Amino acid sequence: MKASNGLDEENSSFPTPHSSSKPLKPQGVCADVAIVILNWNGAKFLHQFLPGVLTHADGARVIVADNASTDDSVELLARDFPLVELLLLDRNFGFCEGYNQALAQVDSEFFVLLNSDVEVTLGWLRPLRNLLEINPRIAAVQPKILAHADPSYFEHAGAGGGYLDRLAYPFCRGRLFDTLEKDQGQYNDARPVAWASGACLLVRRSAWQALNGLEPAFFAHMEEIDFCWRLQNAGHEVWYHGSSAVQHVGGGTLPKTNPRKTYLNFRNGLALLYKNAAPSELYGPMFQRLVLDGVAGLRFLVAGELGNFWAVLRAHFSFYRSFGYWRKQRRAARPHLRTAERTGVYNGSLVWAYFARGKRKFSELELK
Repeated sequence: MKASNGLDEENSSFPTPHSSSKPLKPQGVCADVAIVILNWNGAKFLHQFLPGVLTHADGARVIVADNASTDDSVELLARDFPLVELLLLDRNFGFCEGYNQALAQVDSEFFVLLNSDVEVTLGWLRPLRNLLEINPRIAAVQPKILAHADPSYFEHAGAGGGYLDRLAYPFCRGRLFDTLEKDQGQYNDARPVAWASGACLLVRRSAWQALNGLEPAFFAHMEEIDFCWRLQNAGHEVWYHGSSAVQHVGGGTLPKTNPRKTYLNFRNGLALLYKNAAPSELYGPMFQRLVLDGVAGLRFLVAGELGNFWAVLRAHFSFYRSFGYWRKQRRAARPHLRTAERTGVYNGSLVWAYFARGKRKFSELELK
């Protein structure tokens, strides 16, 4: 779901990035917020959407962390956006470690992780920031995320707030698998959810640091779900706020049919469940996930999508090959693992509800 942030996965050690910034003292109601856009070869999106971010920043700092772009992104920023702070990373770290490296250099009380292909709207930031100020238990919040191509519909990446079923399949209010709902004000509320979208995510800096940011081994895709699950396990709350809205292009880095994205989603989906689920909700769901992944792989094969078929196999081999790492992560988290009573969990199977029972809307799942 990440746009123009790079997908050049590396396994070597991470060098320390350097920065070239234009420090400015922000003024305004959101002066303690830093809006951080991770960019990789996204000059087109920066040119299109960065002016709106600056216009509607409400006093927040605006920072672009460049993931060693090879296009003219850096030249564009220096020439056309002198008010934007620029952090230059030494190489393309991918989405997860790119943000970890960048935010380690930012000292604002709140961070906004904002995709470069997001168009913000008037007044989008203040409700999010105010929510975290009012309730110190809330560590992260997302706005309503609409499709840029047609803002009357929700967008795939986050929509009206993220949920998980008992097998840790993610879905949203406003989006079940590839079925998107029309925005008719049905999700204009504010409520706790299981996860908030990394396309536009306001995070409390103290919570980010306590959890060491995003899981670098994920590289990209589903990393915000893992982060939000860890937040809940640590006793924090994650919210959605429908009084704030942005529009997301989506698919700027990888289209949803790309085998690379299939690989990341299947591999990270297994890791997500294994490293975060409480013992009572792990082994049965894990077995069922393996079976359903096999079914998905066969569906790709029958449909002639050989690239996606091999992506599923590669995802499983990668997970098993790195099992020692994931087991270490689970052991470290074990004292904090919580049961499915946490917020935003559907006790049924989304796959069964959607494909077998024909449930196409969130409201049809009989989930509060």
